[in-house]
Order: sequence, then structure tokens, then C-alpha cells
Amino acid sequence: MTEKRKVRKAVFPVAGLGTRFLPATKAVPKEMLTVVDKPVIQYVVDEALEAGIEHLIFVTGRSKAVIEDYFDIQVELDQTLRERNKKAEIELLEAMLPKAGTTSFTRQQAPLGLGHAVWCARDLVGNEPFALLLPDMIMKGEKGCLKGMVDLYEESNGNVVAVEECAPDQAHKYGIVGVGEPVGEGFRITRMVEKPAPGTAPSNFFINGRYILQPEIFPILEHQERGAGNEIQLTDGMVKLSETQPFSAYHFRGETFDCGAKDGFILANVAFALERADIRPVVEGPLKGLLERLK
Repeated sequence: MTEKRKVRKAVFPVAGLGTRFLPATKAVPKEMLTVVDKPVIQYVVDEALEAGIEHLIFVTGRSKAVIEDYFDIQVELDQTLRERNKKAEIELLEAMLPKAGTTSFTRQQAPLGLGHAVWCARDLVGNEPFALLLPDMIMKGEKGCLKGMVDLYEESNGNVVAVEECAPDQAHKYGIVGVGEPVGEGFRITRMVEKPAPGTAPSNFFINGRYILQPEIFPILEHQERGAGNEIQLTDGMVKLSETQPFSAYHFRGETFDCGAKDGFILANVAFALERADIRPVVEGPLKGLLERLK
């Protein structure tokens, strides 16, 4: 292992087809579906920026050009807003616009799994540690999940993954980690198992879609054989990397919404709407009425 370096770059794998949200995703990338009034991907990018990330790397696919356009200036819109003196809207868009030269886009030409998507970012990441954020997962807590991971990374060494607790009888649905000695707001990982058979999981801590990985993962992924689903699995690569480098788990204590699933997407909209002072007063009553009618 080389000496510890700052985590400056983040990778966002956004090439997925979003088939669970058809027919909407026939025309709109799933990452651009809105939670209240922001695309899902914006929440994830905001989490990365809060953690000090300086360079955003998107691994895209065909029909995802709208994501690249979203993180750019829309000239006609900007001009119209200025002509109409829409100062609040102009300030909002300017605040969300990445600085010039801080976003990069590369293509994953074939759907060969998360491990392959990460490998596609190898030249943009270079020889330095990087964060990986799954764009379907948006999180709500007192401290951003990735910010907590970066803090733990500064205390520990090697690689960091974020974990949460699930019901023990649900552990077979997730990537599960074994629990070692405490480290900061987490613990050392003793093993990683992808979807263990019922009753065999080493714990009920599951990986929730946030990672800080060292660049040594790239040559492992390059030569890795395909695993489950005939895809290059990131977990398989991490298991191999753990033979030579330590892994720590950051225990995220907050709410996570899987916006790649309809139920998680709906719950995220409700949760974030109720946090908004401009929206809660007009939706809280109707929501309670809907729930009453279900009794």
C-alpha cells in the first residue's frame, strides 16, 4: 500500500437501463427521475460534494446524454430566466452547476456488471483512491454517508464501505460483512459474502452502496472472471483485494431509500417532501387523509 492520499474523485455508474421503471425510463434515465424537484442523481452528487469530492466521474451508456446535459448550462433556459428577472431560479441553477473541468464522462458499452462499470473509469481515476456511489441510493442523516466514510478513511487505512443493519432473516438478500475490531464510527471487516445462504450470514450488516476503494482494484477487475449473472461482480473484486489490503466498515445511521425500486422511490418523495417547509403544510394533511382511508 502506498501512503494515504486524499479522496478527490468519485465514480457514479449511471449506465443501467432502469427496466423496473418502464415505460418512463424508455425516454428518461432512471437517474433523472425526480424526488420532489431534484433528480435522484443530484442528491447523490450533493452527498459527494459535501464529503469534499473535487472531480465527478460518470460511467454512462447509450441514451444517457441527458445526464451530461443536466450538469451543463442550458443556454436558452438561462437567457429566458434572465430576461424575466427570475433571480431565485438563476441562483438555484448556478449553485448546482459543477465548476468547469470537474466532471468527466466515459461509456460502458455493454452491461457487464458493476465491477465492469468501475473498471471503465480506471483512466479517469488514475492511481489514487476514489469514492464509488451507486446512484439509485439516496440517503438522509445528520451527516452525509460519504462524509462519514471519508472521516473513517482518515482514521483507518485501505478501503472503506458503508454498512447498515437489516433483519437477520433478510441477510440473504444483500452483500454481508463480518464484524471485526472497532475503528472510529465503524469496524474492521473480517469477510465479505454476496447474498449468503439463509442462516449462514456472518452478521446482519449489509453493504449499502457507498465505497472508498484503492486503485489496486482496477487490475483485479480487469482479469476477473464473470460471476453471478454472468457479470463482473465488484464484491468478488473486493474479496480479492482484501487479501492484501484492509477493509473497514462505516456504520451509517440514517435512512436509505433505494430509488431503483418503486417503493423506495415513492417513500423518498414522501420523506423529502415532508422535510420541506414550503411543501409540508400543503401535503401533510392530504397524506394523513389517504392513510386514514386505508384503515
